Amino acid sequence: MLTSARGSRPGPSRTFLFETVDDIARARQSGRLGVFFDIEGANAIADQLSLIELYYDFGVRWMLMAYNRNNRVGGGCLDADMGLTAFGRDVIAEMNRVGMVACCSHTGKRTALEVIALSNTPVIFSHSNPRALFDHPRNIDDEVIRACAERGGVIGINGVGLFLGHNDVRSDTLARHIDYVAQLVGSDHVGVGLDYVFDQEELKGYLRENPGLFGEDPGLMDAQGCDFAEPEQIPEISEALGRLGYARSDVRKILGLNFLRIAREVWKPAYEQK
Repeated sequence: MLTSARGSRPGPSRTFLFETVDDIARARQSGRLGVFFDIEGANAIADQLSLIELYYDFGVRWMLMAYNRNNRVGGGCLDADMGLTAFGRDVIAEMNRVGMVACCSHTGKRTALEVIALSNTPVIFSHSNPRALFDHPRNIDDEVIRACAERGGVIGINGVGLFLGHNDVRSDTLARHIDYVAQLVGSDHVGVGLDYVFDQEELKGYLRENPGLFGEDPGLMDAQGCDFAEPEQIPEISEALGRLGYARSDVRKILGLNFLRIAREVWKPAYEQK
């Protein structure tokens, strides 16, 4: 598997697996699509810390602590949050060592605050919206947003209608959520993380087969009636931010440069991990 992963790195194909931050610039210069992966919830490592470095070498550049539910690492946003566990503290230390970004989307508030305090690198919320604008357990409150920003982190605004509120995925609505975070902590600490699903029928089937992922209340994640903001809306989001008075330099940060800064600060080449 590792040999296969390495084989997808820079070469003549139209796509390749990012390994370093420099690969991002190379992808743009060569007109190719560069990709990296995230893991949605630390269940993927079970109780094996050694898997973190292995996943990193496969191209995983950030990992969520939980996916709604409590696990060995800490609390999910839909369960009574018991905080970061002893194993969870070891996970954060290992992620810091190898250069994997800690993400607290889908994670409980107590666990998220403890991860932010413990990590020696910035923590992100790759796809979470402000709870002040729409009260949903997947969204995060002002205390968490401030804590993330104070340690240099970034909050990515997602485009899921249920989290934006009232299934409203208009570009102006996303801009309003972005603006809320920017007004609270500054434009250096907000980005876009649409969480777009290209195969929405597959998602609907997955949620039907795993009803416990979003609790007993079907309104928490009614995928059957949920809309998603699309990547094609990015120009509209940019224009909406301009109407709100954002300078072009701030819009560029929001649309990607803030997350690029996180990559520069956290990712490490494999040879530095030893």
